Amino acid sequence: MVPDKHFLITLAHTKMPFGKYKDRYLIDLPEYYVVWYHNKGFQKES
Repeated sequence: MVPDKHFLITLAHTKMPFGKYKDRYLIDLPEYYVVWYHNKGFQKES
């Protein structure tokens, strides 16, 4: 699998849109939070 460079760049510039870590870059979120959120289920955009 070859990573999509444009997707990775977009992801690197994406901020958390809500919650405790709102406006923080996703890459800067604590690992435990990302794991917890993944297990909980990602919120659908409205």
